[in-house]
Amino acid sequence: MNNIFSEGTAMSSQRSLMRALGWTDSEMKKPIIGIICAQSEIIPGHMYLDRIADAVKEGVIAAGGKPVIVPSIGVCDGIAMGHTGMRYSLPSREIIADSAEILARAHAFSGLVFVGNCDKIIPGMLMAAVRLNLPAAFVSGGPMLAGKMHGARLSLSSMFEAVGAYNAGKIDAQELHEYECTACPTCGSCSGMFTANSMNCLTEALGIALPGNGTIPMVYSRRIMLAKETGEAVMNAVKKNIRPSDILTPKAIKNAVAVDNAIGASSNSVLHLLAIAREMGMSEKDFSIDTFNDVSARVPHICKLAPAGKDYIEDLNEAGGISAVIKQLDEAGLFDGTAMTVSGISQRERVKDARVLNASVIRPLSNPYSPTGGLAILKGNLAREGAVVKKSAVDPAMLKHSGPAKVFDSEETAMEAISTGKIVKGDVVVIRYEGPKGGPGMREMLSPTSAIVGAGLGADVALITDGRFSGATRGAAIGHVCPEAAAGGPIGIVQDGDIIDIDIEKGTIDLRISEKEMKARLAAFKPLEKSVDGYLKRYRSMVDSASNGAVYKK
Repeated sequence: MNNIFSEGTAMSSQRSLMRALGWTDSEMKKPIIGIICAQSEIIPGHMYLDRIADAVKEGVIAAGGKPVIVPSIGVCDGIAMGHTGMRYSLPSREIIADSAEILARAHAFSGLVFVGNCDKIIPGMLMAAVRLNLPAAFVSGGPMLAGKMHGARLSLSSMFEAVGAYNAGKIDAQELHEYECTACPTCGSCSGMFTANSMNCLTEALGIALPGNGTIPMVYSRRIMLAKETGEAVMNAVKKNIRPSDILTPKAIKNAVAVDNAIGASSNSVLHLLAIAREMGMSEKDFSIDTFNDVSARVPHICKLAPAGKDYIEDLNEAGGISAVIKQLDEAGLFDGTAMTVSGISQRERVKDARVLNASVIRPLSNPYSPTGGLAILKGNLAREGAVVKKSAVDPAMLKHSGPAKVFDSEETAMEAISTGKIVKGDVVVIRYEGPKGGPGMREMLSPTSAIVGAGLGADVALITDGRFSGATRGAAIGHVCPEAAAGGPIGIVQDGDIIDIDIEKGTIDLRISEKEMKARLAAFKPLEKSVDGYLKRYRSMVDSASNGAVYKK
């Protein structure tokens, strides 16, 4: 259990620097646990992560380790939304993974606790955990509570939709300001089943975090207790040599997809689970975008949280949390309960005492919202490698839709058209050159989708893009269209007025032109290339397709 710095005279120089930090002889003989903490004062979900990290430290010390807190960057997707900052969100995932690797290897940590909360931070940390394969555990900061206004509960998606309603003349500036002041009442990750909460819930399904990690609100004292328990858990993992390679296995990834579909998680989870699988060395034959449809066909959708439904993460927590969801799936043979967890026991053993406390929040499998899962992968001549939609958040009237394309080469031009009433019932809004390479950075499109819903067109207009959507998005929003326009994909040759056929139940998305016309347009097509510099230029040259997780090319 000792660290390498306690090994004789060869490490005397290194120990002298540790003495400069105030370390004692006994501390230098203990396992060094790196607590990689993404605390910052710009992300609501990360505001109090220093308190979570301090609680982890207490748990590590109590269990005989020497904790050290080191930093991680993070981007708030909500604050970055709708301007050039969003181009940096997904690319930050790779920086987070790389920097965690650097910190852990350079300082020879014996184990790791990852303390994050929001969208790309948790996936980047998961990628690092796989790559480093040191005993590791995760604890998040927890979700914020739902907002309240005139007796109704709100979330960040309510705020973005209120902007759409204001632009459509449905509410005035005073009411919009009231939304602004009430939608996000506490710190924490945004209160619906958005990307941050989706990924934190999936850390439980993966087994790398303790029960409650995805659902206990940030403002609850139970969150501090969980952080202390996580510090103790990582020390147990160090003692027993339980590593991510024992936990983050192919069965764990498929378990995460099962829970993902059951709870109607964010479409971004597809991107991140693919990236984690690639980091694990899983081939496309073993795990691909098609795996999500295979699992979705078997796993019912049993939780309908905002933005798709009326419930929030705090309700899921009070209803029994992810453990109750896992137990139901395991008992039905839809989840592999033999998978190992960071607790040192199997998933089945860990959730044996879990129970559903509110069957309207976590429905029984016999009475699901849908007999199939909350996500769907669409394919067709417009998306040969696939596209992703959060089916659980689509109005039933839009599960099958055909309409004329209105084509835009950026989010900004699309927003201008939506906000000035140029989009009408029946349209299919196409936003391209927003993929990993084309953006570059694969921006989220919460502003356009919210503007469409806020204008009262959620049951009448579809939106497709080679970019992606926030977990806060609802409506017929189809993202991750691959190949993207910048890579020569067919989305780049769509013209205004072309009819696009979408059938979400059948999993198809097609441009209604002949094969001959398709070939002719593609032969004449020259993709646009946006002028960028700095990190985005480097990212564009290295990033792979979204259908492969938008990871760096090997």
